[in-house]
Amino acid sequence: MTVATYDVAIVGSGIVGAACADESARRGMRVVVIDRDVVGGGATAAGMGHVVVMDDSEAQFALTRYSQQLWLEMRNQLPADVEYEQCGTIWVAADEQEMAEVRRKGNYYRQRGVPVEELDARELQSREPNLRRGLAGGLLIPEDSVLYAPCAAKFLIERAQAKGTALFLGSPVLEMGQGRVRTADGKQFLAKTIVNATGTGASELTPGFEIKKRKGHLIITDRHPGFVRHQLVELGYLKSAHSTTGDSVAFNVQPRKTGQVLIGSSRQYDADHKEVDNGILVRMMQRAEQYLPGLKALSAIRVWTGFRAATPDQLPLIGPCPWDSTVYLATGHEGLGITTSLATARLVVDQIMQAESAISPQPYLPSTTRSTKQTLSLG
Repeated sequence: MTVATYDVAIVGSGIVGAACADESARRGMRVVVIDRDVVGGGATAAGMGHVVVMDDSEAQFALTRYSQQLWLEMRNQLPADVEYEQCGTIWVAADEQEMAEVRRKGNYYRQRGVPVEELDARELQSREPNLRRGLAGGLLIPEDSVLYAPCAAKFLIERAQAKGTALFLGSPVLEMGQGRVRTADGKQFLAKTIVNATGTGASELTPGFEIKKRKGHLIITDRHPGFVRHQLVELGYLKSAHSTTGDSVAFNVQPRKTGQVLIGSSRQYDADHKEVDNGILVRMMQRAEQYLPGLKALSAIRVWTGFRAATPDQLPLIGPCPWDSTVYLATGHEGLGITTSLATARLVVDQIMQAESAISPQPYLPSTTRSTKQTLSLG
């Protein structure tokens, strides 16, 4: 049997894998994409769909800002079903202590060229009249946006296919490495480079990196156009939703182009089942209603869960595997995979082609210092 040979084999057709396929094909490579399920499934289908700039660290800021700018460049090419909307994010400050964080965050972004607007209590109420009275203010990031990620992944894959990319769906990958990918249905693919973009499954196919599954819940309401106008996030989000252990909830809601309201967010470690956790849902809604009391009058039409791939240092793994030069990782983005997908693809393909990148790839490299394999070998 003839085994097809490619420049790049991408395992995983979520938003990150789709972006890698699109970028590889754009730059003239012969590409194949392999996925056990459908395009845009997994974490892509379970996420909120935000494209946001974040500042937990300089490395996180660099990646999110670069990718946000790539999305802004692409927005006019996106089809209607992607539901791209530049609604902006308002980081909501509950009190004067959090207003100090608004000023710090605002200064940080302004120094790095990100447009921001600081809002006092009156301005916040004017922008979002359904927020409860008594909040101190907020920080508006007008270039943040939301989109429907499964359709964005489909668009990127179809654009790659138009440039000759092959797509194989429906059979799990059993093993990959040393330039070869083998699927459960007996197919084999040879490639100079293999990109592991399988999210939470990445460490099963490329052992040696700690990638933890983080479970999240989301709720979507029926249609109430104008109930919220921006993505709204509490400033306590970074504390509560980005803890590295335990369960947490935080206020985070989005308006959708359909007029619906998408409600998050929760994070759970050590929860391997997909079932909805009613206790977490109650906590999420209680938290959201503290900021938006009118949510009580809205009807939820769907609740779902999903798993995101998280790393211990809260930075994704982007680049070549230290012990197999044919394998590149593109995983561990946790809740920022949709935001950072386009920049991840640029970094991966730049490294494959030995081209200079717009930002340094160094913080995201899957180095031995980020690997559990190095620790195990010393044991």
